[in-house]
Amino acid sequence: MPEPQAVASRYAERKQLWKAAIKWPMYSVAAMPVLLAAGWHFGGSGALRWSQLLGFLVAAVLLLLWENLSNDLFDAETGVDATGKPHSVVNLMGRSDRVVQFSLASLGLGLALMIALAWFSSAAVFGLVLLCCGLGYVYQGPPFRLGYRGLGEPLCWLAFGPCATAAALLVLHPQGAAVVPWSTAWLLGAGPALATTLVLFCSHFHQVAEDAAHGKRSPVVRLGTRRAAGLVPWWVAATLALEWMPLLFGVWPPAVLLSGLGLPAALQLIRLLQRHHDQPDRISGSKFLALRFQLFNGLGLMLGLALPGLYR
Repeated sequence: MPEPQAVASRYAERKQLWKAAIKWPMYSVAAMPVLLAAGWHFGGSGALRWSQLLGFLVAAVLLLLWENLSNDLFDAETGVDATGKPHSVVNLMGRSDRVVQFSLASLGLGLALMIALAWFSSAAVFGLVLLCCGLGYVYQGPPFRLGYRGLGEPLCWLAFGPCATAAALLVLHPQGAAVVPWSTAWLLGAGPALATTLVLFCSHFHQVAEDAAHGKRSPVVRLGTRRAAGLVPWWVAATLALEWMPLLFGVWPPAVLLSGLGLPAALQLIRLLQRHHDQPDRISGSKFLALRFQLFNGLGLMLGLALPGLYR
């Protein structure tokens, strides 16, 4: 019989692998578009459709779960996760058919909930959500696999930026808008979506060798880790510039400067990548620093937009 300590060690290791596979902190990227839309609506009217907000949050998490599980399946097909990613859900379960079932169930539930939300707001919501799902599919799904051609980041920006933000604005609109509010969606979603895209960008640094070996030409593979790390400070600056420019023109209140709450995490990320960009073991957690920047940046912007609504 195996020693109790060995069994406990294997159990703890597997528990850690499942924790890494679930990636629950990553679901903040799904929540951010509707939280920002909520801040914008509340700041303008002092009111909010709370049931619609909760429904969109749940549906967005389900749809991101579908995308994450699907990406694990697609990467398993190409072999890119065979050795360098023991926390892949496919590797942990050992059966791709079960992962397919969970993935399709998440997609079905998420879309069904979005249909209900669209019923109480605007039919355009469902079309926008389908567009987001389509962008998520062509990122890794065959025959497109655009992520393997280095196009994952622009697809991510479009999906989590103007498209998801437009859907969220419609869902929370008090009377139900007849026209998709593209101008507001671009203004509101452009900066935070850059922060979301930075999470994806930073997830490539520690797996450059595996990606290159399997033909996955991510931006970090194409640029090399040194040049890619040099882009991160500019990425952070562009995020804040897009969020603070409306303040300069009097469109947003001064409180949007609260989006600077993400700066400490961004500075940690910049220092880490500048010093250890080519050391996979040292930078494997860089995407979580990027995620912390994304989370606190987005929450700060949401609060800054919402605060004027307290005085209405």
